[in-house]
Amino acid sequence: MNLSKYIYKGFILGSALFSSFASFAGNEDRAGSAGASELLINPWARSSSWADAGVSSVKGLEAMFVNVAGLSYADKTEIMFSNTNWLSKLADIQLNNFGLAQRVGETSVIGISFMSMNFGEIPITTTELPEGGIGTFAPRFNNINLAYSRQFSSSISGGINVKMITQSISNAKASGVAFDAGVRYITGENENIKFAISLKNVGGPMAFSGDGLNLDIINSSTGNTIAMAQRVSDFELPSLLSIGASYDFLFNENNTLTVAAAFTSNSFTKDQFRLGANYAMTTSKAIMMLRAGYVFENGILNKETRTTALTGLTAGLSVDFPFGESKSPIGLDYTYRASVFGPIHTVGARLNIK
Repeated sequence: MNLSKYIYKGFILGSALFSSFASFAGNEDRAGSAGASELLINPWARSSSWADAGVSSVKGLEAMFVNVAGLSYADKTEIMFSNTNWLSKLADIQLNNFGLAQRVGETSVIGISFMSMNFGEIPITTTELPEGGIGTFAPRFNNINLAYSRQFSSSISGGINVKMITQSISNAKASGVAFDAGVRYITGENENIKFAISLKNVGGPMAFSGDGLNLDIINSSTGNTIAMAQRVSDFELPSLLSIGASYDFLFNENNTLTVAAAFTSNSFTKDQFRLGANYAMTTSKAIMMLRAGYVFENGILNKETRTTALTGLTAGLSVDFPFGESKSPIGLDYTYRASVFGPIHTVGARLNIK
């Protein structure tokens, strides 16, 4: 079967899934009405360095964010950690992520990851003390991911990811559950052509609750204090659908160039087109990888019409150092993401046990 037939099949499958998603997806007019926007932030260095374009080619632990189907291609054991200064040093937001993937059979892998966003210490203010001086509080966003992925054949893999979401301050909290699912298809004489579909952040609405939403009202006629609870509106999760494809240019055993493209349909913001490239060079002592990518959405090139803090450009590099008889690699990763507030840097470390 020639390449055009594979592309045709992938297009038909993607169109069908996209049509079903469109029945509940929104548009850019709903931008800002969703919550839990941290679900849209890729905490990993490798996959984010080429603009999350590797929907069809990502593999291992990082696939839990981009497309969980790629988790099934992890080594025996994979451990990763990353740190991001989100929205540059001006915001002083630290995003830390830790993950573990473990193969549980010849074709199955389970994964777990934990992401935490720390906003630092913020002064407590009240209507009586608007200037503060009575202490501080520390808002936190935490996400726990539990995933399972399996290779159903040499060319088809799929997976599902369950997310537990919490957002909290000292006296109010919101929690929820979301689901991801993904499928990947590999073809070509050298298995260098890939297609994939990923559905993410599907779940019920969330709402805040806690003592911070209560008010003590003094009855002027009796002098008694009445406790009143404020009503709060719930908020939806930022669900999305991504369709991607990639092609590996196999120059020789030591040099490979992968180009990838993806389309993301967002429920509560503008749709996005992602382009990325990854060049890998293998030497006797290390494997070096260079990446670059770009995320395009309507209006992003004009500061007057831009509706995102990210300006689209990404880049990064990785170095793997094999060790031991099994040549299990220890890796270091770095990613740069451009934003209107300044550069966003992500650094990470990996250990793969084969």
